[in-house]
Amino acid sequence: MAADPRFHPASGPFTLGDIAKRAGLQGPAEAERLFRGVAPLSEAGPDEVSFAEGRRNADALRATRAGAVLVSAALAPEVPGGTIALVTPSPQLGFARVAAAFHPPARPKGGIHPTAVIAADAMIGEDCEIGPYAVVGEGAVLGPRCILGPHAVVGAGCVFGADGHLHAHASAQFCVAGDRVVLHGGARVGNEGFGFVPDDAGGFVTVPQLGRVVLGDGVEIGANACVDRGAAGDTVLGAGTRLDNLVMLGHNVRTGRGCVVVAQVGISGSTVLGNHVTVAGQAGLAGHLKVGDRARIGAQAGVLSDIPAGMDVFGTPAIPVREAFRAAATLRKLAAGRFRSGRRDGTDETE
Repeated sequence: MAADPRFHPASGPFTLGDIAKRAGLQGPAEAERLFRGVAPLSEAGPDEVSFAEGRRNADALRATRAGAVLVSAALAPEVPGGTIALVTPSPQLGFARVAAAFHPPARPKGGIHPTAVIAADAMIGEDCEIGPYAVVGEGAVLGPRCILGPHAVVGAGCVFGADGHLHAHASAQFCVAGDRVVLHGGARVGNEGFGFVPDDAGGFVTVPQLGRVVLGDGVEIGANACVDRGAAGDTVLGAGTRLDNLVMLGHNVRTGRGCVVVAQVGISGSTVLGNHVTVAGQAGLAGHLKVGDRARIGAQAGVLSDIPAGMDVFGTPAIPVREAFRAAATLRKLAAGRFRSGRRDGTDETE
């Protein structure tokens, strides 16, 4: 079904020509035809736009009633009669841009809720929206058009550039952030890093965590993700980096531009990621490692050593992905041989 307007306010309608332009395409036939929204292939109607990417969606594409569909050239022959094919090399990217036109991001309403607590010397930019029970600490700075949801906390001295958004219960301490930074619900930025040394009495002495968290423009941090501040230097997330929900970054971790870190990943302190690194779900990285530009780390991988630029790794300990798959295939063959020989207890046949 189309997006529920109670939760996703709608814009439009838009002409097909305008839709094609937003998707980066040349003006199609029927350019003046009006469309009122977007919807999945199986639910879209004649006045809605959808998309199809990959052969797995071919059956749904053939059956769709959508008025227009963004598709690759390979899938264009599968578009049914009565549906307009908008051919693009990247249907999902085009659809994302079109959907954002019909359902633009929330704009700040402006104003400070009477229950919010704002320090007297905090600097609040024009048109900011500060919600119920939000807190802005001493000396903090919010750029124009920032949004703080209910119970969001911007700690003393923190700086956020223009168009920042801290969702409900998100908090930032010891943080300097650029423009368009988003902290989703419950995210924790700038907590004390996990640093301590044992003492002579069998206890521990906490090492003061004296660094900051520096977030580049366009960084997004998922719900309930945690980013520790640096111990001496800073923890740094490069421009455009995205953390999924439940990610944990230790103190002094640094990422380059445009990194993607998927749910439940843990990255230990002082590890450095290059530009455009991808870390898939539940992977774990040891501390003080270096991961090169555009490397990709597979789901549930355990990374114990440096990874060169452009390398794909998988497994625990993580090794180049082709080696990992060969090892897995060899193990399956070995197991299958034991079963065929009647040995199911895992013992060596020479025993």
